[in-house]
Amino acid sequence: MGVLKRFEQRLEGLVNGTFAKVFKSEVQPVEIAGALQRECDNNATIWNRERTVVPNDFIVELSAGDYERLSPYSGQLGDELAGLVRDYAKQQRYSFMGPIKVHLEKADDLDTGLYRVRSRTLASSTSQAQPQAPQGQQPGGYGYPPAAVPPMPAGPPPGGAPRRPATGGPAPVPPGAPGTTRRWIEINGTRHQISRPTLVLGRSTEADVRIDDPGVSRRHCEIRTGTPPTIQDLGSTNGIVVDGQHTTRATLRDGSRIVVGSTTIIYRQAEG
Repeated sequence: MGVLKRFEQRLEGLVNGTFAKVFKSEVQPVEIAGALQRECDNNATIWNRERTVVPNDFIVELSAGDYERLSPYSGQLGDELAGLVRDYAKQQRYSFMGPIKVHLEKADDLDTGLYRVRSRTLASSTSQAQPQAPQGQQPGGYGYPPAAVPPMPAGPPPGGAPRRPATGGPAPVPPGAPGTTRRWIEINGTRHQISRPTLVLGRSTEADVRIDDPGVSRRHCEIRTGTPPTIQDLGSTNGIVVDGQHTTRATLRDGSRIVVGSTTIIYRQAEG
């Protein structure tokens, strides 16, 4: 079951159905939840091969009318939205630098039914105790820095490059650095950065990018960021179609259209 669907089911049982009545306006909670997911994807920062950091502090701006109607439930709704962000981060293998918070704010320039989402990354203070993992989540899991590792800085250290990983080896090249190529894929409007030499797509939760499509195999295909970049079928049931051609292996270019099952994937790349 998808993260958004679980979120909707949780809301249905809250406050004896009060949320269901409150949200019979133009703004629906699932819309806000989807916007928070996109905010994570669009602001993901790749620190190294094992760590992609996303914002943890979100502000949802609502029209005056919507805010007045929702403000009595802002605490509980904020907690539910924060839980959704945490679940989505676990699914996407994102991590945070501090506790997740979702706030509601009034914006006088918005009409009823419209909303805006802003986000930022707030690191836990090193002078404070390590924050406790949310209920049901073990310390060091997705959503918080590993328990034995201090939080990473809010931005790259002086010099512009991320710190060298503790495991040794060359420091990773920051995304967007001159001479580098940024690569990503777009699925149903959601952007997924390609930050490693290979990216496995499939229906399994162990795939690098999970595609919830019954026509997609558990490990369906793999994008390889060589020169040139390629896509390789991994013995899937239904195969892959690249730029209209059914194939098992193909070279990718910016804008290549990949079809797996009933899902269309757009491959993108740009010079840093």
